[in-house]
Amino acid sequence: MNVIDEIKKRSVYVDKAIGELLPITEPVELYKASRYLPDAGGKRLRPATVILAAEAVGSNVNAVLSAAVAIELVHNFTLVHDDIMDKDGIRRGVPSVHVEWSEACAILAGDTLYSKSFEILSRIDCDPVRVVKSIELLSGTCAEICEGQWMDINFENRDDVGEHEYLEMVKKKTSVLYAASAKIGALLGGASDEVADALYEFGCLVGIGFQIYDDVLDLVTPEQILGKVRGSDLMEGKKTVIAIHAMKHGVKLDIFGSGSATISQIDEAVKILEDSGSIGYANDLAMSYIQRGKAKLDILDDSEAKDVLLAIADYMIERAY
Repeated sequence: MNVIDEIKKRSVYVDKAIGELLPITEPVELYKASRYLPDAGGKRLRPATVILAAEAVGSNVNAVLSAAVAIELVHNFTLVHDDIMDKDGIRRGVPSVHVEWSEACAILAGDTLYSKSFEILSRIDCDPVRVVKSIELLSGTCAEICEGQWMDINFENRDDVGEHEYLEMVKKKTSVLYAASAKIGALLGGASDEVADALYEFGCLVGIGFQIYDDVLDLVTPEQILGKVRGSDLMEGKKTVIAIHAMKHGVKLDIFGSGSATISQIDEAVKILEDSGSIGYANDLAMSYIQRGKAKLDILDDSEAKDVLLAIADYMIERAY
């Protein structure tokens, strides 16, 4: 099974629906700025998960397409604001929204994506109780994402960040939206609360595993494949599981928090982290989260959609970038 092809099969519907549900209207520049990042592409992993979760509980893409779009708009809202906070000038191979327009315009574009996502979700043709549950879940998820981002910023000024705090931050900043995608797809697809909750746990665990493995890739993947400077997390002094494990075991890294390093210095730091077991520890931890997440899908009957969800979980720790 080619996971990317399976995601693309679902994302075709999402791409078309974005144009229909978020038309470029007056004021034109605001909606052009709002559509700019969604139209630039992306893997569409989260909206595809909404659709797959619905399929896995016996529903179909038409029942949840608006919800899939709403999730994708929320995801893009977070990216627009993240790029402003992180001062990142490139996203998906094009200038970031705040570079193409301005910071003020980008904030408004992000706010528009956020607001429209709830408007779109509220109009979905489904049992009103399930719609309300989905809106409540997505609104709570957005608050958690903000909490996670706050924690991440706060970590920059602390030297005593523990692994449990890091994992809580990752859960809120990264995995809860993937978890919400799975649960909302199940809810609107007609699943019981038990099944919907299991899909939420699947998404949450797999999302954490994804981020931990992303920290590994930042160190071990060649830059031409990674698409960014290798070892950037170390140079920025980010408290990843790898860095926390290393510090706990007395490992000293000259480039940690240095802001810059030569290729040979990065290679040396990576070797130290490999020899200390810190990279291996993070890799094993990511794997354990993925396996625990996959086990949550035992509640589902066998289906193609279930197989794709399991394959996506494996893809999280098999990808090269």
